Amino acid sequence: MNMIVNGREVTLPENVVTVRDLLDHFQLNKELAIVELNQSILDKATRDNKKLTNGDRVEIVQFVGGG
Repeated sequence: MNMIVNGREVTLPENVVTVRDLLDHFQLNKELAIVELNQSILDKATRDNKKLTNGDRVEIVQFVGGG
């Protein structure tokens, strides 16, 4: 599947079919990540099972602590 993730075109393996799969693929902390799919911010409570399709545009923001 081909999509745009954070402004870059990527080809993902066949096992990446949901937002949760995508976050796992990029080894991101699901608790700290905010996901926007096709210009709509996804609710954390329901986003994990949201299906991805070829050509989707995804933006992922992950909060990091620091000082």
